[in-house]
Amino acid sequence: MTLLTILVLLIVLVFLFVQFSPQFGAAPDKSSQLRYEQLPYYTDGKFSNLIPTNMDMSTGKAIRMLPEFFKNDPARRPDFEIPIEKRDSLELTGPVAATRLVWFGHSAFLLQIDGKTILIDPMLGEVPSPHPLLGKKRFSKELPIAIEKLPKIDLVMISHDHYDHLDYGSIQKLMGKTERFLVPLGVAAHFERWGVDKSAIQEFAWWEEAQIDSLRLAFTPSRHFSGRGLNDRFSTLWGSWVIQGAEENLYFSGDSGYGPHFSEIGEKYGPFDLAMMECGQYNENWADIHMAPEETAQAAADLNTKVFMPIHWGAFTLAMHTWTDPVERVQRKAEALDQAIVIPKIGSFIDLSSELKTRENWWVKP
Repeated sequence: MTLLTILVLLIVLVFLFVQFSPQFGAAPDKSSQLRYEQLPYYTDGKFSNLIPTNMDMSTGKAIRMLPEFFKNDPARRPDFEIPIEKRDSLELTGPVAATRLVWFGHSAFLLQIDGKTILIDPMLGEVPSPHPLLGKKRFSKELPIAIEKLPKIDLVMISHDHYDHLDYGSIQKLMGKTERFLVPLGVAAHFERWGVDKSAIQEFAWWEEAQIDSLRLAFTPSRHFSGRGLNDRFSTLWGSWVIQGAEENLYFSGDSGYGPHFSEIGEKYGPFDLAMMECGQYNENWADIHMAPEETAQAAADLNTKVFMPIHWGAFTLAMHTWTDPVERVQRKAEALDQAIVIPKIGSFIDLSSELKTRENWWVKP
């Protein structure tokens, strides 16, 4: 009876946590779902990928993988303090002569282009999960700059609603200094529950564009999925972003398995000056929704980009490979394809007016 009581209590606590914690966001309302039904990739309340995508990992297999996933493998995170370049708030304020980015690790960026300051997938919290006990901490103890010291943000752009890309705590701190939030279909419901004014949120379907002053923005497909709770998988859309300024043309992949959409995006919007490409957190059990490093390099070539940067690594352990496996393998494949690659230090300025090249192998233990 004691064991049964404990089990019932745990179930009740989990239910209450999921029901009432704001971390989980909210579901799109019925009127929104009716609008989504006009799309060819939305059926019976769920979005789908453009090509068949295997998501069939049985519950039994997932449970059997848990010990391996949570194994304390020292190779899965750095055993030294990875170098971080610190940024000062004054550096990010005022006119900027050239397009530049700052990488926060994983998939989070600050982009300054055509007089706009933009945050892309700003997961700036410590743990990518609905509760700190349910995930592993960020590799680095500090960010290049604290959220509180960031300047006014013109746009926050979100690729999808997974915890390592959309962080409730970060959005809470950014609300007061952000003018506009650009999100995939369905994700507005999360932001509204979190207190963001509806007028500040703009939702996008695949291939939908927006012109904001000199910037042309397009939300483009990826091959992935969405969901923050126990039963909301596929209820919101996922995707990638094209950001075209007066001079430079950039691509941000979000999360994606390999597929023909990269060539389609390259044909429609390329060539690109820089492509930020998912490269990390892969495994053979979810090969359709996350690329292996070799596929990342090939996808960059498909896009027709001058240079690409591997992202989705360098900050968190979300898969079973070593923490440097992504960068080591993608470098080799890029060289084989004669595809230019840049791997900047976290926090350094990535200046598109100068030659983009890797200046040091900062991930190698000194």
